[in-house]
Amino acid sequence: MIAKTGEVCVQKPGDEIPKVFTFDSVYDWNSEQENIFTETAYPIINNVLQGYNGTIFAYGQTGTGKTFTINGVPKDPHLRGIMPRSFESIFKQIECDSSKEYLVRASYLEIYNEEIRDLLSKNGSKKLDLKDKDTGVYVKDLSTFVVKTPADLMDVFNEGTLNRHVGATNMNAESSRSHSVFTITVESSQIKEDGKAHIMVGKLNIVDLAGSERQSKTGATGDRLKEASKINLSLSTLCHVISSLIDPKCTYIPYRDSKLTRILQDSLGGNTKTVMIANLGPADYNFEETISTLRYASRAKAIENKPRINEDPKDAMIREFHDEITRLRQ
Repeated sequence: MIAKTGEVCVQKPGDEIPKVFTFDSVYDWNSEQENIFTETAYPIINNVLQGYNGTIFAYGQTGTGKTFTINGVPKDPHLRGIMPRSFESIFKQIECDSSKEYLVRASYLEIYNEEIRDLLSKNGSKKLDLKDKDTGVYVKDLSTFVVKTPADLMDVFNEGTLNRHVGATNMNAESSRSHSVFTITVESSQIKEDGKAHIMVGKLNIVDLAGSERQSKTGATGDRLKEASKINLSLSTLCHVISSLIDPKCTYIPYRDSKLTRILQDSLGGNTKTVMIANLGPADYNFEETISTLRYASRAKAIENKPRINEDPKDAMIREFHDEITRLRQ
């Protein structure tokens, strides 16, 4: 496998012609976490603070570095991943903007065996339901915490991570056995020339998907086999959704076929700016999984979303706080 600017060339032993895939950016094994964050995640975060929705998700087989790309080593300045760098970036930009009032809150969920669990709830075994409303799909009764510093966000993230389902497989000693979605909602209020407060709400989803690989490679049996079946079901549905979105003849998008695709519905073809990071393993042994990941990412690149600024939504929490302060003053 050869990685160069914008291209990945993959050649199976014995094949004469390599397969070439083109992407917006390609990073090899010498890439720095800081560069990946600056070039892929920072523009999304910048847009979230302007009232857009943004999603960053990592896809690939177990052991290729998805969780490392997203999380990294949070306490190491050099090895920190997208998540902790995002926390700092959000509050740095808020500190530099004195023209607005901000409210930041966070939630954290996982999809395990096609069931949604709140990773921040004391009753972590409770299964949550997906509901529809005007602004899109939401998870009923999902905990949300107001945060004031990057350290607050890290505390919320660490607490949820302790509750995630991980387990050993033949491919990874601590493989993620669930999909996780960490959501940061940034609400801002600004007094405009008409003397009224105008509210914008941006939402950032950071998604760590479970590994995509054939069950025969994982050595899965019992509970691990059941987990793998559910993981593969949701990832194959995600693939069908991506394929449907780029097919001009398709009249139906199968978002409802899995919990993962319903939650990501707005991120795929909807009102969201989305970045997909495809993680690859260079070993010949993983050739089929590598090709599958590259095809997946190549299709996803062709999806066209329609992002727009979320202005004055009815359910903004910052509006409730303003009303409460006014009532208390009276």
